[in-house]
Amino acid sequence: MNGNKRYLPLLLLGFSGVLTIFACRSRAISKGNQSNNSGKTATAYRAFHPGSTWYDKAGDTINAHGGGFIFVNGKYYWFGEKRGRHASEGVNVYSSPDLYNWRWEALALAPDSTGASDIANGCLMERPKVIFNQQTGKYVMWFHLELKGQSYKAARAAVAVSNHVTGPYRFVSSFRPNNNMSRDMTLFVDDDGSAYQFYASRENYDLRVTKLSADYLSASPEDRLLFSQHREAPAIFKQNGTYYLVTSGCTGWTPNKATLHTSRSIWGPWQQVEANPLKGPGADSTFGGQSTFFLSVQNKKDAFIFIADRWNPRNLRDSRYLWLPVQFQNGEPFIEWKDEWNLQVFE
Repeated sequence: MNGNKRYLPLLLLGFSGVLTIFACRSRAISKGNQSNNSGKTATAYRAFHPGSTWYDKAGDTINAHGGGFIFVNGKYYWFGEKRGRHASEGVNVYSSPDLYNWRWEALALAPDSTGASDIANGCLMERPKVIFNQQTGKYVMWFHLELKGQSYKAARAAVAVSNHVTGPYRFVSSFRPNNNMSRDMTLFVDDDGSAYQFYASRENYDLRVTKLSADYLSASPEDRLLFSQHREAPAIFKQNGTYYLVTSGCTGWTPNKATLHTSRSIWGPWQQVEANPLKGPGADSTFGGQSTFFLSVQNKKDAFIFIADRWNPRNLRDSRYLWLPVQFQNGEPFIEWKDEWNLQVFE
């Protein structure tokens, strides 16, 4: 995601194509507005509007960037970076029964105000992902951590744990998996319950995968280089026994063309698909965004949502979300731009 951005001599700003708040709000509302006790206007949705400002049920802009998702007891939970204009402010969690309308639940993991741990105020906490461990009954969060005052030198994975999906999460440790640098990352739980971390390493030139320990709290020695193509922002899903991995190039805040790799084994070999998996105007720049996650829609067969961030480096809090359905043609996935869509596309 952001790791390589600080290494570029020139940061190109303003690619997000931001619409005015009023235009976005007016286009996004599908049920109408309701005032709450705070005086803010709550927005109710029946559709997705990629790139528009997205408000939670309290009328606040959703602040959950580089996000990951988990489904628990009839609700989806969205974990993401809480961002100020530039600052990293911890990990927010939201909940939704329908994927359109989100309630802010908590600051699931806050920076340590005492300065006594690796997540002291001033650290960078990026791309949080949460999975549930059936053996321990714990919710386990992994994220990319950069230590306070060290820019992007630390390149660590970090782990936190909770008894409850919404937290609070307790910081456990940070480390380099098997002594490898770890920047942009995601987690994936396979059909047998084994969990894996996909992560950018060696100054983002390598993409690696490591199997997690049985309790998901650390990396096992099983670790493999997937390819060395200067890629970051991994997002993965599995369909009919094939793994699909989308990554981004390393071009700073400037969006670039996504690539798709496939494999029949999580350890590879991974083959790059020649065609761009994205279709439509802006496809060669990932529609101005960068991959973060594939969300599996519950109770629908082969229903996946591609989730990306359209970064706004002038104001990271105002970075927008791109949610688009994964479609299949001749057994191959593709992601096509849609100004507006809803879950009926999967029916």
